[in-house]
Amino acid sequence: MRLAVGRCADPDAVVRAVACDLLGVVSGVREDVRRDVVGALVTLAARESDPAVHLAMARAGGATCDPRALPVLLTLAGSPDTDVRLQVAVALSTVLLDDHPPEAGVTALIVLCGDPDAEVREWATFSLGWSTTADGYAVRQALWDGTRDLDPGVREEGARGLARRRDARALPLVRELLAHDEVHTFTFQAAAYLADPSVLPLLEGFDPTADGVAEALRECDPVLRAERDESASRLLNAVHLRRPDLQVAIFGKRCDLGLYLDVTDGSDISGHWFVDGLLKRAGGDPDRAAELAIADVTLT
Repeated sequence: MRLAVGRCADPDAVVRAVACDLLGVVSGVREDVRRDVVGALVTLAARESDPAVHLAMARAGGATCDPRALPVLLTLAGSPDTDVRLQVAVALSTVLLDDHPPEAGVTALIVLCGDPDAEVREWATFSLGWSTTADGYAVRQALWDGTRDLDPGVREEGARGLARRRDARALPLVRELLAHDEVHTFTFQAAAYLADPSVLPLLEGFDPTADGVAEALRECDPVLRAERDESASRLLNAVHLRRPDLQVAIFGKRCDLGLYLDVTDGSDISGHWFVDGLLKRAGGDPDRAAELAIADVTLT
């Protein structure tokens, strides 16, 4: 760490670039140094002009997984160098992971979604649509524009990101993609989020053990969804009957599949579970799942 920070001021651009890469490596294995790494990158960004160093800075900023690296990445997002912009699009996917990503970072991704380079557009569309839960007119417009891109990778990412926000405009493209002989996992994920029964005939033509197919089948099948919802309802009631003193809630999230269970006493005791995972632990029995949840909360 000390060596890398010191070499960031080296007169040789190659040395500075290697120093930044070393900072990225250190960040990947030592969370406790990430604040100092970000500080070093911020200092360097104020004076650096070499594209190779900018590329290494973007890599290191992404490796920190730290929102404090965002100003560095925003500085680099407008680089005339395609490789630097690509690395920024990749890095932003790691520093904008919270539920309320900074508006400046989201705006940078939206701009990169319209980049002249297809690979930059694909990564930016992935980062915006899949790595973040950012939403709103501008976000959806960028994703919608992606579904009409000439590059197939960008179209798939645009459809998946739009579908993740439950936007039905993605449905025609998802149907089109499912009609192909070879279908990417991303398309099955998009179908799952849309949960539209009209794609069931297309999904049923695929191996249910293939990645993403079973999940899409379950989400798009009204009968299977109803069974899942009934199990969740029984779980909620079972917890309430056993511990009426606890506050219990079942809920879903727009950008997540499945349902969640929250249990709290309003102060110190609380628990949060993915319902499918809890039911799996209980062998599919909602009553047993309720007992497990209560035990987990009590232990907590």
